[in-house]
Parts: sequence; C-alpha cells; structure tokens
Amino acid sequence: MGKWTRRGFITAGVVGGTALVIGVGIRPGNRNSKLEQYVTSDGEHLVNAWVKIDAQNQVTVIVPHSEMGQGAQTALTQMLADELDVDWEMVSFIEAPAEDAYANGPVGKGFVLGDTKIPKALVGTVDGLFQTVANSMHLQITGGSASVRATGVYGMRVAGAAAKEMLLAAAAKQWGVPVASLTAKSGMISDGSRNEPYATFVVAAGELQPPYTPKLKTADEFTIMGKSKPRLDIPSKVDGTAMFGIDAKVDGMVYATIAAAPVFGATVKSVDDSKARAVKGVVDVVKLDDAVAVVANSYWTAKKALAELDIEWQNVSQDVVDSKGIFEQFQNDIESAVANGDVKADINAGDSDAAFASATRVVERQYKVPYLAHACMEPMNALALVDEGSCEIWTGSQNPLGFKHQIAEAIGFEADNVKVNNFFMGGGFGRRSRPDAAIQAAKISMQIGMPVKLIWSREEDTQHDFYRPAVLSKFRAALDEAGNPVAWENHYVDKHEPAEAPLIPYAINNQSIGSVDSPTHIPFGAWRSVDHSQHGFFTESFMDELAIEAGADPYQFRMDRLKAHPRHQKVLALAAEKANWSTPLGKGQGRGIALQESFGSLVAEVVEVTVTKGEVSVDKVTVVVDAGFAVSPDGVKAQMESGVLYGLTAALHGEVSIENGRVVQANFDTYPMVRMDTAPQIDTHIINSMESWGGAGEPGTPGIAPALTNAIYAATGTRIRDLPVSQYDLDVDFVESDSV
Repeated sequence: MGKWTRRGFITAGVVGGTALVIGVGIRPGNRNSKLEQYVTSDGEHLVNAWVKIDAQNQVTVIVPHSEMGQGAQTALTQMLADELDVDWEMVSFIEAPAEDAYANGPVGKGFVLGDTKIPKALVGTVDGLFQTVANSMHLQITGGSASVRATGVYGMRVAGAAAKEMLLAAAAKQWGVPVASLTAKSGMISDGSRNEPYATFVVAAGELQPPYTPKLKTADEFTIMGKSKPRLDIPSKVDGTAMFGIDAKVDGMVYATIAAAPVFGATVKSVDDSKARAVKGVVDVVKLDDAVAVVANSYWTAKKALAELDIEWQNVSQDVVDSKGIFEQFQNDIESAVANGDVKADINAGDSDAAFASATRVVERQYKVPYLAHACMEPMNALALVDEGSCEIWTGSQNPLGFKHQIAEAIGFEADNVKVNNFFMGGGFGRRSRPDAAIQAAKISMQIGMPVKLIWSREEDTQHDFYRPAVLSKFRAALDEAGNPVAWENHYVDKHEPAEAPLIPYAINNQSIGSVDSPTHIPFGAWRSVDHSQHGFFTESFMDELAIEAGADPYQFRMDRLKAHPRHQKVLALAAEKANWSTPLGKGQGRGIALQESFGSLVAEVVEVTVTKGEVSVDKVTVVVDAGFAVSPDGVKAQMESGVLYGLTAALHGEVSIENGRVVQANFDTYPMVRMDTAPQIDTHIINSMESWGGAGEPGTPGIAPALTNAIYAATGTRIRDLPVSQYDLDVDFVESDSV
C-alpha cells in the first residue's frame, strides 16, 4: 500500500494566505476560482477539492458522499486525516456541494479499474479522464459500498498524503534544511529543535508543484485508520439537532402530499377536487401527468383532503397483470430462450453438455424471489422553491449532483439555475438515488408559486417505489458417483448489476450460467447489495442442496471446493468455528451456512434457528467479514448488523405482490419489518487480510437469506426455495439429527 500506482493529480495553492486546500484534481493547476465559492467562508480561500487547513490549524475534509446512517463520512475523514498526520480532535468534515466542480472522479476510477496498475507517467492522464467522465455523468453517488474502497483509497488517502508532502517541502525551504530532516506529526512539523503548526506553512505550501505520487502509509504506520473513532454525525443525531430532509423548512412554505397512478404507466384521466378544496386549510390541488397533489397549510390537512379526491385513471394494458402471471412469463421466457439458444452467457466453462450426459445423477431445482420495496424509515420527501427562473431543493439524496441535473431537465431549467441542499437520510438503500419526489415537489412549486414541502405517505412510499426485481432462477447440476458436482448450469431472468453476482467461487469444472430478458412494467431500482441479494440466495441454497444430495456436511462440502481460494476458506472456517458448527442442537433447531463475495469483501454467515409450532425464531447470526482492512472496526460491525437485519426482514417477510397491475402492500401491517423483540444476537468477527480494500454497506445482506433457509431445512426438513419464509407452513414433524 506504500506506492501510489493509481491515484489522481494533486493540485494546491493559496489565495490570500488564510487557508490551504489540497485535493485530487483533473489536471495540474489551480481550480480555486470554480470551487472556493461553494465551500469557503470567513476569509478562507480554496485551492482544490478535498481538504482545507485554516489559519488556526483546523482541518476540514470535504467529503463527496452522502450520509444515510452508514458512517461513510466519518470513515473517509479518518482516511484523509491519517495520511495527513493530524490528530483526530483537529478534524471535522463538510459534505461536498451538489456542483459539477465536485463531481467525484475517484469513485468512478475505483469502480472501473480497481487495483489495475497504472504507469506513473500515465496516472495524471487516467485521472483526468475519470474526472472528465465524472463531470459529464454528474457523478456524486453514494452506493455500491464504494465510499471507502473507491473514494477513500483513490481520493482521500492520496489527498492527505500529498498535502503532508507539500507542507514538509514548504517548511524545509523556509528553514533551509533538507526535507528528510523533518517530521510531521499531529499537525506539527519539527526539525528536532523547532515545532510549528501546519498553518505556518500554508502560503508557501500552496505555491509548490504538488506531488503526483505521494508516499502512502503502510498499515503499521496507521494511527487513525483501523481505530474505532467516534462518528462525527452521532452527536447531532443524539441531541436532535441533526437535519434530515423531512426536517427542512423555509419561510412561507406550505405542505403537499400526493396520490400517483396505482398502475405503473397510467396517467390521470379526470379529477373531481371539489370536496378536497372545501377542506379548511387547503391551498390548491395540482394535477401532474401521473399523479395528483393536494397543497395545504399542514401535512395532515393535505392528507385528509387527498382522501376526498375523486380521481379517474386512464386504463392501460398492465391493469390485468398479477404476480402469478409475471412468474409464468418468467418460466416461459427461460424455456423459450434455452430452446432457441437465446440465453445471454455470463460464463461457459468446460463442456457442460458432456458432463450432464455422463452424470451419475442430475439435480434440478428452481428458486424465486418476489419484488421488494426499500421501506426507508423516513418516507420520500422534498422541499422545493421555484421562483423567477431559479429552483432550490432541500432533500436527502444519494446522488445530489445527479439530482440537480435531473430536476433541471424535468422542469426545463438550466442546471446552473438549480441548487440542491442535501441532508442526512433516514435510510436510503438505493431508493434515494431516484429524484422522483424532488421532481414532483419542483413541479408543484412551479404551479403554485410558493415553497412547498412534499411528503409521501407510507402507503405511497410502499406502492410507488423502484423495486428490487422479482427473479426466477433455474439450476441443474451433474454429480458423479461420489456425489461431487461436475457441472453447474443456471438460467435466470433479467441481468442487472453487478455482472459477477451469479458466479460462484467453487471448483466445478463445467459451468454454464446465463440470463434471459423478461421485462415487466414494475419499476426497477437498486436495492441493498443489488443482484447479489437474489443470486446469493439462489446459489448458496443450491450448494446446500447439492451437499445434502451428496450426503456431505454443508460446511465441509463448500470447503472442499474452495482449495483454490484460501482467503474464502479462512472466512468460512472462522464462521464455522465461532458458530460452534459441529456442536449438536436440540429438536426443532438448526444451523445454516452461506458464503458470499460482493463489493470487494468476503462474508460468511451462520444462522441458528428454533422452529416451534411453525414459528421461526432466529436466535443467533455469526458473521465473519474480510473487507481487506477495516478502516473503522465498529463501523464495519454496525454495517454487518444492519445488512443482516435488512436482509433478514426481506427473507422472513418481504414481498411486494401485484394484483390488477398494482402493488398490494401498503404499510407496515402488510409489509412487516424485523423489530427489536425479534432481532437475533449478531456476533461479528473481522479479518484484516490486507488484500484489496472492500466495502461494508452491502456485503452483509446477500448471505443471510440462504443461511436462514438452510438453517430452517436443518431444523425441519422443509426446503424453502421461494421467499419469503412467512408463506410456508413449518408446523411439521421435526427431523431428528445430531448434526446441523
């Protein structure tokens, strides 16, 4: 980690002498004229993007990621502060503004190139390319577990290291000593006899040519990374001063709530709003193409009046679609594509046809998962003020810069005339990467000429989401006489991201994996861990079934096929050890295991359940995670716990079903959550392998569903291939077993 092989150009300088700002830029030079207006005040002068050091020697990190409970802003601040060699108490952060100049090039670079080695002579060109792409895509996204593994590794660390080298060089010149004779520690520079704060050398450092390849610390040199530092967002969340999107207020604002077409794709045919307008406190009724909003002096008044609307929706062909028909479509499309050779290949290795032809036994299974909503605790909302050709938005967004441009396009404005103020989010999980509520708020404000806060009801939030897709996945495996799988075949509907989600790490020589297009009218959206959440359930369930077919222990069956992946084996073995895998359980109890690699991290999970009178109690979840290196161990543990609970909710209860083209579920009575009284004990163990650094926000989710259903099989003998678990009758005779 000590060599800089894929980092961005660093530019620095000083204007006025009161603040030094270092950052990763698209080319050598000074961009302060573009940036300083957005992030400086009180006489500060910005030179570049990611960090400023003021005259009092205080460090402010400018973080190009949103905060939705995951702690990324603190972790990124840790990374920069450690490389800069400042004390944690000296550091604060602000979120990068939703402006094109703050498009996040490092996150794109991390996604696309990963650990690809780049010749030093080309680093600037490559980084310039990614910054240009980020600008053109208005990229400021928070998702895909990319904060630490992309922005942190290729942006924050580099900016901190470069700043330190420049400050040392400035001090050496001022003192007339070699740079090698100086040390930097705790925001101070020393030559053994003199000690001065970084702020002393701000002006001189800003005049130097920045290093393009600063020396990064090795792990044994870390003083802040790898430590569980107090999260910087927590105090305000504890004392109530934290601002979420739903908290935003401006003078003279009114409230709105909305009813959108219940069938996706339908539009408003007619509206009788006479009763709604008669409700005291109603300001206006606004008709949009596919929705109707009531504007009033309070949210509750708007909601009451909304119920008085008589809306007629245009009939569309999707009015007759239901969940049963959707899965029948999936089945037919897979069969047709296979028969016609239209499967889109993910991988074709070996000779699967020959392996199946000579197999001792062929195992065929089919799995499916339903649509899922995001169910953020904070429902969708946005405050908008459109006035005299300008638009200002207050909301919580996972992609504020993207929102700026999408809102501008939707209302016919130039992007320069739209400002997005981003706030904390009460959950995101991919949902808040979509600007639909903000666009609605802007359109309503345009029509009424007033600032309006739009708040969706919980029912609207559930029934007008961008859903994790329903998926059908068919498997076939060929086994030899000893029960070893010699061929693996998998066909599923609808390919999304990431591309590697359906692939397996296990040593099976002949593999044929591919997708089939089968579109529906249900809006698709990124959902926590994206395609890994579906395919994790499919592949790890099928592996368990193959182990049972072979008469093998599911843990050992996996280990035997991971000999080429010692890192995977280490994670899996530690999970089994910590969960007491080989210890017998009582009647009606069982353990299940699963292993997933996603977003650069490896996670093994063991679930322990008790099934009593058909009711499943999830007693304990053991998690082992190898994310390369845990920048904040407590943060990684919190993310694992969060991912487990989010995935457990989906596995036990989550189902968005379709009738007459519309979503049936509406609120938490029909779309229930795992709550405190039913949450399991979660024990998390971290392995710092020092391999490439991975993510933490997503990887805890994919393995929980298969580990759970594998545990239920061990406890009851009932194999669950169709989620959620709640639809199964588990009040059956238990299997007696002295194993898991």
